[in-house]
Amino acid sequence: MSDRPIIAVVDYGMGNRRSVQKALEHVGPQAAITRDHDELRAADGLVVPGVGAFPLGMAHLNELGLAELIIARAAEETPIIGICLGMQLLLERSEELEPAEGLGLIPGAVTRIDSGGLRIPHIGWNEVRFERSSPLTERLPGNGAPFYHVHSYAGRPSDERDVIASTEYGERFATIVARGTVFGVQFHPEKSSRHGLEMLRNFAAICMDTRAGTATAAARG
Repeated sequence: MSDRPIIAVVDYGMGNRRSVQKALEHVGPQAAITRDHDELRAADGLVVPGVGAFPLGMAHLNELGLAELIIARAAEETPIIGICLGMQLLLERSEELEPAEGLGLIPGAVTRIDSGGLRIPHIGWNEVRFERSSPLTERLPGNGAPFYHVHSYAGRPSDERDVIASTEYGERFATIVARGTVFGVQFHPEKSSRHGLEMLRNFAAICMDTRAGTATAAARG
């Protein structure tokens, strides 16, 4: 068994998959872009990237049989992180363009940002405030850090305990969410310099720790 986790970037035809793969490889894990179900089932962790509209993203996931696979892997407590649109797809539903159902891994909805007159889409660096501790934010500044955002809609978890961090652009909204081993970030860690890379390194560590725990449990029978 490799001493590096294997992380699969889910290829459903949307998002900057290659830049996510390169960023992951830079911080240590083996990373592959794939839509092959066997590879996705064998990976130690999954990344759901994404740029674009929620209904189209879900349509692609469903057509490729990937939505069901991601839900099944989450049920197995496989670490999963959604990035940008990928984070939004983790929630139950969205109002973007038309009502659409999401993966339902984190209770809540996706609605348009109330920007208070600021330009939409929200593009650029925004200070992220950490609301509660999480293994995803280990070794990052305790009060928060800037990350690069590109979006017009935001996830609204039903349970505030699922909100790890927030940011403000006209209004304050969730920008890091988590429930169990399912994580989501509204920003692009692969474009967010050293803090973004540190977050991806943390995710790789979560994958490695989960693999070690699974192996120990199997050995105990």
